[in-house]
Amino acid sequence: MKRSANLDAQVAAPIKCLIVDDIAENLVALEALLQRDDLLVLKAQSGAQALELLLEHDDIALALLDVQMPEMTGFELAEIIRGRERTRHIPLIFVTAGTQNSDWQFKGYDAGAVDFLYKPIDPHMLLSKVEVFFTLHRQKRTLARELAERTEALRINEMFMAVLSHDLRTPLTSVTLASGALVRACTDKKNAALAGRILSSARRMDGMIENLLDLTRIRQHGGLSLHPGPLDLGELCARVVEELRDHGTREVVLSSAGVLSGSWDGDRLAQVLTNLLGNALRHGAADQPIGLHLDGTHTSAIRMEISNGGCIPADLLPLLFTPFRSSASKGGRRDGLGLGLYIVQQIVTSHGGGIAVHSADDHTRFTVTLPRNTGSSPPSR
Repeated sequence: MKRSANLDAQVAAPIKCLIVDDIAENLVALEALLQRDDLLVLKAQSGAQALELLLEHDDIALALLDVQMPEMTGFELAEIIRGRERTRHIPLIFVTAGTQNSDWQFKGYDAGAVDFLYKPIDPHMLLSKVEVFFTLHRQKRTLARELAERTEALRINEMFMAVLSHDLRTPLTSVTLASGALVRACTDKKNAALAGRILSSARRMDGMIENLLDLTRIRQHGGLSLHPGPLDLGELCARVVEELRDHGTREVVLSSAGVLSGSWDGDRLAQVLTNLLGNALRHGAADQPIGLHLDGTHTSAIRMEISNGGCIPADLLPLLFTPFRSSASKGGRRDGLGLGLYIVQQIVTSHGGGIAVHSADDHTRFTVTLPRNTGSSPPSR
């Protein structure tokens, strides 16, 4: 909040312009031409005075430097300004009473000038040139404030998600355990169905919390950390399919070909499978089974294909892997946070693989390609 207030004050502060000339009358004339309510003119009659002002003031929008000054010329002053990290970004315009000499211009631009003005100065030309830099400086201030505000908002949101997700885990675990016990203990079909619905909702909520935590990890660390190890993908898929079969009525048909061993993070790939198969079960055609095919016939990579009946709307396809996209079930109810497929994509990418989706002719297929060893690149298809 303090930083935001400082940025607000900075945006509202007057624009600062430094003018340097060894003749006092020239300084007075330039100040009179430039003077306006939102401008602070800093005047110096030598290079040394100019450097003192640069130490006292920051956020200077423009400097007008006389070229022919005793002790320190405008070129020498410009080289010092350009040589300091704190002042090198200040645009410099040289003001000279000399003729338009190409050698001088080359020397001036080499010293860091953005333009030259020749005396006697045309007031309209001066004002039009300096206004460009003043406008750019105002825009720079505004962009800096907006960036700081968005960065702070993102930091607060991610901190909120992390804390909230962590704190929700304890009561949610109690709900999951209690509803699981009720499902096993209930002999009445109606009560058992109600308990099963509570258990299903609790598990779905746990998945949402895990997705929020993963999103925070991705934003904070630039990706997900993996713990790869030797793994048989066929055994992992069989286990995930069996777990889903225990909690659903739709059939998942598992098929495979070739060698299915490699080095991956088993927990993360289980998360990928659970999400993709769960989406197929929720959104696919109810009268068609879900297909899961593993292709291990290539030596360097394995492909997983999850297919189901039904089509994804064409306007939704480009947004499938976008976080927090809107997703609604067939009844109009929002289904999740729109993070699942984004997390899937991040996990696959972290393994060095890729994911693609094809949806047409009442059929949808997700294809995941994984290198056999995490860190290598899968072959192009």
